Amino acid sequence: MSLIRPFAGLRPASGRAADVIAPPYDVLSSEEARARAAGKPWSFLHISKAEIDLAPGTDPYDAAVYAKARENFDRLLKEGVLARDPEPYYYFYRLVMGSHTQVGLVAAASVAAYEAGRIRRHEFTRPDKEDDRVRQIDALNAQTGPVFLTYRHSASIDAMAEIVTRGKPDVDVTAADDCMDAGGRATPGAVADDGVRHSLWPVRDRKLIQALTAAFDTLERLYIADGHHRSAAASRVAAARRAANPRHTGEEAYNYFLAVIFPDNQMQILDYNRAVKDLQGLATEVFLKKLDGSFSMQSEDAAAKPARAGEFGMYLKGQWYRLAIRPERIPHNDPVKRLDVSLLQDHLLAPILGIGDPRRDKRIDFIGGIRGLKELERRVDSGEMAVAFAMFPTSIHDMMAVADANEVMPPKSTWFEPKLADGLVSHVLD
Repeated sequence: MSLIRPFAGLRPASGRAADVIAPPYDVLSSEEARARAAGKPWSFLHISKAEIDLAPGTDPYDAAVYAKARENFDRLLKEGVLARDPEPYYYFYRLVMGSHTQVGLVAAASVAAYEAGRIRRHEFTRPDKEDDRVRQIDALNAQTGPVFLTYRHSASIDAMAEIVTRGKPDVDVTAADDCMDAGGRATPGAVADDGVRHSLWPVRDRKLIQALTAAFDTLERLYIADGHHRSAAASRVAAARRAANPRHTGEEAYNYFLAVIFPDNQMQILDYNRAVKDLQGLATEVFLKKLDGSFSMQSEDAAAKPARAGEFGMYLKGQWYRLAIRPERIPHNDPVKRLDVSLLQDHLLAPILGIGDPRRDKRIDFIGGIRGLKELERRVDSGEMAVAFAMFPTSIHDMMAVADANEVMPPKSTWFEPKLADGLVSHVLD
């Protein structure tokens, strides 16, 4: 069984991509999704966040939500907004965010490879979030949210990507809320509120498809960057359908999951910052004194954005500080414990602020670096939080090292940008 294979993608019909594509289901709240989808009847948010079409306050995990997702999915199919490609293809997918560009391959990735550890994980999953994705896949009989994978870059794959992306893409859109024509359709060349440009090239050449399959089969492994719940859900769906199918062959669509695969040297990881509601009853002076055991510290006149690994910005009572972990505190031989997110947790958040389990402790919040350090200042200045910490981004190679060691990263260690679009290509499980 190949690591990846082509598939007949379900995609927006010609000229409809800007009407359809939407941010990933898990980066918007129900309220944000409802606002983003207002006046956009074809937005994929009506499928990925179908509670927006039910009464406000509806539980996103209610059975009615999955039924509504199916109803909306069928509507887009019936109206011809979504259409299935006639044959199995791969698709090159380019994302442009500011000066950053990355090109990945949309493919169906092997569930068996995932279960065997050839597609590596680095995060724990939550049962409720897995259950949600299982129910969504079963309701639609399709995987609509791609898993974000990476691999150690390959010159041969790069060369094939370069050949394909020289041509004109089938899709080249950056849809915008405020750039609609009189018919409610996105105007060409509009700038999206997230500023990300999405371009897609189907790979129709059979020899090139075979060459891509063979090139990926030479890779030792793939790594999940984002989408642990989606991949775990795909595995569970495959297991259930395998058990229910006496004629199972291993070639059925449910044995694969929707993925977009980018080379590691094009990945962009932003900081994933922390904020804590209180100082665990400590006076400010006592708290600062306690830091001295593990960190050097100096005050800063401006926002202290970390310049290197082992360095942290801290915002407290209107003042920025630059912290640096003392070198002797870094366990260089441990791929998890040497991460900045672990160093902060093990030497400050847990022993000084009492955050023993950051996955469940309600006193801590995590803030994506895309929001900038001004958001940290706002959260502290408002009184919502007592202290905030700016992190240096985890490197892609550190992430791979954790996965290679079959270990798990602390929660909220990586924030990947740009985000993949939902609705650009879906994988039907027929």
